Amino acid sequence: MGGSRRFVPRGSGRSSVREFRTVGVVGLGTMGAGIVEVFARNGLRVLAAEVDAEAVERGRAHLETSTARAVGRGKLTQEAADELLGRITTTTSLADLAEADLVVEAVPEQVELKAKVLGELDRVCRPDVILASNTSSLSVTELAVRTGRPGKVVGMHFFNPAPVQKLVELVRTVVTEPDVIEDARAFAASLDKVPVVIGDRAGFIANALLFGYLNHAARMYEARYATREDLDAAMRYGCGYPMGPLALLDLIGLDTSYEILDTMYRQSRNPLHAPAPILKQMTTAGLLGRKSGRGFYTYAKPHSSEVVPDALTPASSIPADAGVRDVQRVGVVGTGTMASGIVEVFAKAGLDVVVRGRSESKVEGALAGIRKSLDKGVVRGKLDESERDATLARITATTRLEDLADADLVIEAVAEELDVKRAVFAALDEICKPGAILATTTSSLPVVECAAATTRQQDVLGLHFFNPAPVMKLVEVVSTITTSADVTATAIALCERLGKVAVSCGDRAGFIVNALLFPYLNDAVKMLEAHYATADDIDAAMKTGCALPMGPFELLDVVGLDVSLAIERTLYQEFRLSGFAPAPLLEHLVTAGRLGRKTGHGFRDYNPR
Repeated sequence: MGGSRRFVPRGSGRSSVREFRTVGVVGLGTMGAGIVEVFARNGLRVLAAEVDAEAVERGRAHLETSTARAVGRGKLTQEAADELLGRITTTTSLADLAEADLVVEAVPEQVELKAKVLGELDRVCRPDVILASNTSSLSVTELAVRTGRPGKVVGMHFFNPAPVQKLVELVRTVVTEPDVIEDARAFAASLDKVPVVIGDRAGFIANALLFGYLNHAARMYEARYATREDLDAAMRYGCGYPMGPLALLDLIGLDTSYEILDTMYRQSRNPLHAPAPILKQMTTAGLLGRKSGRGFYTYAKPHSSEVVPDALTPASSIPADAGVRDVQRVGVVGTGTMASGIVEVFAKAGLDVVVRGRSESKVEGALAGIRKSLDKGVVRGKLDESERDATLARITATTRLEDLADADLVIEAVAEELDVKRAVFAALDEICKPGAILATTTSSLPVVECAAATTRQQDVLGLHFFNPAPVMKLVEVVSTITTSADVTATAIALCERLGKVAVSCGDRAGFIVNALLFPYLNDAVKMLEAHYATADDIDAAMKTGCALPMGPFELLDVVGLDVSLAIERTLYQEFRLSGFAPAPLLEHLVTAGRLGRKTGHGFRDYNPR
């Protein structure tokens, strides 16, 4: 990697372009040291400033630890690490940054402190030097106007840890000169980062979308709607997120999260950004998350990632005082994709399953689909032929509801229409034996409405499997105000028998996953609707900055815009929060028949298969 390198933006058409040979960084905390490492890794000379010698030493220790870790993992040779550290000059005087071509401030998230640093840099740096702020939530405009060069001030928001995370949010203000943002974008790309250019708005892209979701999860926990373990498991197993929301809040720091939300709320006045009271309470009590050793979870020691049991840790997923009913025979009403997947899951787990369809052709189609799925499992080595044959032998098909009379559990998986579901439950109430559990797979309708159609409301609950059921691990176990404890316990025990992860919640619109996921998706649509950023940049920000498996617009197109709109309308009707009102753009796309991948057109256009 040796030798010094300069960065010259290309293709700008300008007679002269900025050269970035020497860069400055103010602040050598975790984030500042990470930014210094990024620059030095890319062959740039780095001038790094801190307030005093002790802070400089702490910053040096951050850098040496990080590079040593990279050497240990084979990411860097020792020679390259020594060269990298040799490119860094540390100082306690901002005047020493006078020769830098670009300076990034990475001091604590306090507007007066950042403004003071930028004002002093403005005095010591050449007039053409770009000044950048690594703020994650403050107004870049407010910082820029505190200098004598507001047109040359940008936000350059790296994500933590900076050497690993690819995303850089480049924030332009209304007075940022076009060539400044152009040069900053090209510079960030030269660092092997993914730059997205956005306007100066509270939270930018990633934090504006992420922290609304995290805040909502904190409110759910505060309301005792679900346990911390279930909230986190729901988003990990239901959405494929790398961390659950409460564990992520602990990692970020509850004090930091509160400050970001408070800043966003003061700028946006969006009630969804108003910090959940529990965040302020925990911060005041010193429960800051991993850095203090305790937040929503308890950790082995401060700054440790090891979660240790505490007073809130459940001894078992099944309440000790609840009985568990015996379930050997299961009925499934419905022959669609979800119903067929559920039949396969139960039959694979060794239970006898009766699947009921409206016609012989529907039933035959469902059986053919299950057989095809099991054959794929054989081809992929997931099960052998004897297991496939045994699974198929456990499945009985019928067109008569009466054939479910002796089932211990019957799961309704018909169309997502309340009147249709209520009719099924009323019929099952008459047919099924006393003590049989009746369950609905609804993802958004009130479970209690199905229960109310029966004379056994204590035996009714929601079992929300995720699609495709044979693959997805999560099942939301939804108890109504009338569901008996032993019915809930039986459902949880049965999910464990199926190899699924069960999470318990109450009968509220969206349950856990959809209630957290769809307001976030709706916020992304509103962001696009306001022309704040492109769909590509928003998707890139969330995938790259937050390590999500899909960006919001990719996911909306996969789910279906009509399905997404229906869920968002249900959430809005239930909670009556203005922030949950479906974005008009989503309504318009659905009206226009642009429903996503299934129609070939949604937020993006797709090639026909």
